[in-house]
Formats: sequence, structure tokens, C-alpha cells
Amino acid sequence: MARDQIDMTPLQSRDELVAWLADGVKPASAFRIGTEHEKTPFTLEGHRPVPYEGARGIGALLEGMKLLLGWEPIMERGNIIGLYDVTGGGAISLEPGGQFELSGAPVETVHQTHAELMAHLAQVREIATPLGIGFLGLGMTPSWSREEIPVMPKGRYKIMTGYMPKVGRYGLDMMYRTCTVQTNLDFSSEADMVKKLRVSVALQPIATALFANSPFTEGKPNGYLSFRSEIWRDTDNQRSGMIPWAFEDGMGFERWVDYALDVPMYFVKREETYIDVSGTSFRDFFEGKNPAMPGERPTLSDWANHLSTIFPEVRLKRYLEMRGADGVPWGRLPALPAFWVGLLYDDASLDAAWDLVKDWTAFERQNLRDDVPRLGFKTRIRNRYVFEVAKECLALAHHGLRRRNRVDHFGRDESRHLEPLDAIIASGRSPAEEMLEKFNGPWRGSVEPAYEEYAF
Repeated sequence: MARDQIDMTPLQSRDELVAWLADGVKPASAFRIGTEHEKTPFTLEGHRPVPYEGARGIGALLEGMKLLLGWEPIMERGNIIGLYDVTGGGAISLEPGGQFELSGAPVETVHQTHAELMAHLAQVREIATPLGIGFLGLGMTPSWSREEIPVMPKGRYKIMTGYMPKVGRYGLDMMYRTCTVQTNLDFSSEADMVKKLRVSVALQPIATALFANSPFTEGKPNGYLSFRSEIWRDTDNQRSGMIPWAFEDGMGFERWVDYALDVPMYFVKREETYIDVSGTSFRDFFEGKNPAMPGERPTLSDWANHLSTIFPEVRLKRYLEMRGADGVPWGRLPALPAFWVGLLYDDASLDAAWDLVKDWTAFERQNLRDDVPRLGFKTRIRNRYVFEVAKECLALAHHGLRRRNRVDHFGRDESRHLEPLDAIIASGRSPAEEMLEKFNGPWRGSVEPAYEEYAF
């Protein structure tokens, strides 16, 4: 979640960093599901980007949501930049180009994720529609250039905007033009964390293929099915990717801490000020050697904020974040938590998923990751197509959710939320391929109809 953490206790030892992660361990009975999704705001008239300022801007949208929900505003230098539910529910935050993110509350079932989503969409529509704002459920803005997109008034984004072009080709595209949906899941021990992390890193490209729907850039096909996923291949390779070391002996919380200590930092926050420390390591900061803040040592807040700027395909905080999926239309959103809950929260499915991936080499996992954005289901891993692997994973997710047997008031278990993925597998085409067919057929070479068909 994008809200900055606040705990200003200075850190004394590396053990505290490890302990902070290990605090995430909880019994299976306390496992929760968190879903975060981003959507691109656009003007209903003309399908243009929505500025922050003005009577019909993003700021006005947040003010309206604040009044409607009674949530607390998150302010920065006099600007409203987000909202949070003080009762421990969700939060709303802004990505750099105005992408509107709901970080859902930690819930017990996928049914509750679905209910939360429906309530959120009804609330957002109530405020956004009179302002002339709609929302698009795609992995990337299909028609705008980077220059056209407004910048949200958040200090951390200014620092990242300056740093990104130094470390990759696509960092600014990632920030300003992409949307994702993520699922956050728990672990019951260090060993459970490691197993879930390895399974989900290996299978993240499978989720990318199933959810791929970013085939357009600036009004034309870009040659990819998930250009959002391709963007991550050249954003900042020191902080993203398939973390091959996580599959080596000795993997655990300590190993993650050692990795994070050497990932370059972006910023340190003091009061309302973001201090640019981009490119320096947390390890040096920890030893009082940060050039921007000589002699000062980091706090737990600094650590939590730093961990939120690391972007591998699966991220460890006090839970695991699945980061491989494009943003999607609302009807397909609950399918992502359903997919991962079915695979990771059922022991038999988790074991079967591990059996599926445990012999893949780091080289094979990387090739899979590199090819999926372009080839989707037609990517090969060993002698199989990703389509077959996706079909097998979907079957495991179905079995896992059936065994979990969390039923809604109609007596249906959570596997019903996999129906959009069943339809994708039945058609043999990813959402991106379906969109490209429309572009070349009924849309007659225009992406404009996407603003109707894929809007929230």
C-alpha cells in the first residue's frame, strides 16, 4: 500500500530488520487476502487525461470521496493525495500519473474481496460521474503519450521521476502509464514464506499471460500482449525481476534483508519533506554514512518505506505481494486473488504447484519471464506451452478453492471467481489477443472503443 509508514524509532541492528519481516508470520486461521488495484482516470468527454487541479480534477474527486466515505485524508503540502479508513479498512492513493488505487482491507474470503470491490466502484462512480471522470481497466493507457499525462503532487514521485531515466528505458512509462492488480497473502512460518515465494515467483509469468491486456501504445498495437510486463524488464533491474537467489539454499528473512540493504534507495521522509537520496544504499544509511544525512541512522519507517520501493515480481513485506498482472476490467479483478489463494492457501495445491516448478532452472524461469510479454500463451517452458501450464495451474486453483470451501450466501465456493479465467482458457486467447482482434475488426483500427468496453 502506498501510504508512508510512521515509526520513528532509530534502528540499532540488522536483527531488527529481520524481526520486522518475521513479524508477518501468523497462524493459517489468521490468513487474510489483500487486493490492490489501479485504474486510469479519463475524461468521459474526449477520453483525455485528468489533471490534479480544478473543479473536475483528481483533487476534487478525492475531496468528494472523503465526504462520501468519511475516511481520513492523506495530505502533503496542502494537497489531498489519498484517503484511509481509520477503522482498519482500505485506503485510496494516487499513482504518479493519477492512476487511482484502492488498497483493499485484509479480508478472509474472495467473496469479501468481490463485495469490497463492488462497494468501492459504486462509491467512486457516485463522485466521479458528475465530474465527468471515467476509469479504464487496462494494464497501460492505450492512447496517450507520456508528455500528456499530468504529474500528481507527491514529493516521492518527483525524486523517482528524476532518477528513473538513469537506470532504465521504461521507468517513466511504468510510473505514468501503467496499471496493475496485486494480491497480498500471508505465511505461517519462514519455511512457508520461502515455499510460497518460490512457487509464486516461478508462476508469476503464468499470471501475466492470463491477465495480459496492454497491447496498445499511443493508439497502435505495440507488438506485445502485456507491454506493462515488458516495461518492467527495463525499468530498474537493480530492484525488479525474478530474484534467482531466492531459490538458493539458505533463503529466508535474513537473505531478503541482505538483498534490500543493497537495493538503491529513492528517498528518506522527514516530517512532510522528501530528501533525495536516490542511488545510495540502505546499508550505508544504516552505518550513518548517507551523504545527504551524515551521521543520521534510519528508523523503522525508513525501512518500511524502502521495502515499498523494491519491485521484484513477488515482493516480501510482512506478507507476499503478487505483482505480475496487468490492471483489468472490474469483472475480472476478483479472479486474481482467487487464482493465488487457490494455489497458495491450500496445502495440496501448493505442493502440486511446487512439484510443477521445482525443477525449472533460473535460466528457464528468466526465459519464461522474458518471452511472456510478447508471446503470452505461446511462450514455451521446456517442452510445454504456457497455455498448458496455465490450464494446469487454473485446475489446481479450482481444487484449492473447493477444498477451502468458503461459501457465500448462495452456497457457492470461491472457485466461482475463477470463471473469467476459465473463459479465457476455453477461448485459447488472452484478453490482449481478443482486444487486438477487435482493433483489427469491429474497432476499425481505433483504440477509442476501449474507453467504453473496458471502463469500470
